[in-house]
Amino acid sequence: MEKVQPKTLPGFMELLPEEQIVFNQMKETIQKTYEKYGFLPIDTPVIEASEVLLAKAGGETEKQIYNFKKGENDLTLRFDLTVPLAKYVAEHYNQLTFPFKRYQIGKVYRGERPQRGRYREFYQCDIDVIGDGELSLFFDAEMPMVIYNTFKALGLDEFCIFINNRKILEGLFKSINAENQKIEIMRIIDKLEKIGEENTRKELKTLGLNNESINTIINFININGNPLEILEKLENIGIDNPEFNLGKEELKKVIQFLKAFGISDKYFAIDLKIARGLDYYTGTVYETFIDGHRDMGSICSGGRYNNLSDFYTDKKMPGVGISIGLSRLYFVLNELNLIKVENKSISKVIVIPMTENFSYSIKVANILRENGINTELYCENKKIKAKFKYADKLKVPYAIIIGEDEIKTEKLAFKNMETGEQDSFTIDEILTLLKN
Repeated sequence: MEKVQPKTLPGFMELLPEEQIVFNQMKETIQKTYEKYGFLPIDTPVIEASEVLLAKAGGETEKQIYNFKKGENDLTLRFDLTVPLAKYVAEHYNQLTFPFKRYQIGKVYRGERPQRGRYREFYQCDIDVIGDGELSLFFDAEMPMVIYNTFKALGLDEFCIFINNRKILEGLFKSINAENQKIEIMRIIDKLEKIGEENTRKELKTLGLNNESINTIINFININGNPLEILEKLENIGIDNPEFNLGKEELKKVIQFLKAFGISDKYFAIDLKIARGLDYYTGTVYETFIDGHRDMGSICSGGRYNNLSDFYTDKKMPGVGISIGLSRLYFVLNELNLIKVENKSISKVIVIPMTENFSYSIKVANILRENGINTELYCENKKIKAKFKYADKLKVPYAIIIGEDEIKTEKLAFKNMETGEQDSFTIDEILTLLKN
């Protein structure tokens, strides 16, 4: 029989077990941090009816979807977790308590060109707050607070959360009579860090903008300084547009809340280039970068959306949320050697029988497991050196060796695999040692 070459599709991540352990630890840390802030877990289907999932899609989003037919059904793989959330909230409105704070961790699918660290199938870790009729700007400030504490819990210290408000940009575009091109303009300036100012100018030129308008846009998004300095510059810029003024006031309130939270300016900044490429953002937007590695792309992003549920319900349900691309984050941290491994093994102890009678060893392993200790039982017919080599390869920190003497005395040989130290203890004494 002709063999099929085993291979993984481009843009899909597969990890070795030791890598998956680290990945899972990161996912668990993110989940625990989300839950500290009162976010509730939900899950939604990976596959949705296309008419439901794509109700709000368009532009770049629609180009990236995985769409297929099964019988008469037109189906689509979810491309993020936010649009399914809008459907979920509209569908279960009467069973939910608002503001509804939810988190979801799951795989999403986008037909992008695979690049280093960018995948077609990847995990997102989302939190969102959905309001019923209205939603306080407090939650726009809570999002960066959660981002800050999540990355701190992951062991990161060199990162910055960049904040902007799309109303400011849209008000700017209206002031130069470029409102009809606002989506295209925001997509272009969102890429400025990647393509540079010269190429940004060229792309803006293709939209039919004159040099004066292009200069206004470029000069505006290059305004810099600390948050209070930028807010002051926005006050004095001389743009008198209602949407611009509303966005400016919203941004000011978010910064005030962040100051109240006590987050240092080291970890957040206003960046007027931040626009977010997706179509549904309407207010505050976020991008998070590792210091000195902005070229690696954002490791957490999101924003405010006031109109996402319009296609599913007449109720006004504004929301704000952020998403950590876990697959990308793992790749970036691994590339930069920033991953901190808490445990290199799933098992804390390995039980190694030295007799052909495994009954007592099974009993010991069961006692350990019943006490919440991950335990592996190694029963291969190998020499003791090979058994220890197996434990070393898996980075199991402790071994219990059970021979005839251990069975008779019920004093078990307990070995620290890292230091090589070995002594004899009862099972109760070993339980105490392993739980400390």
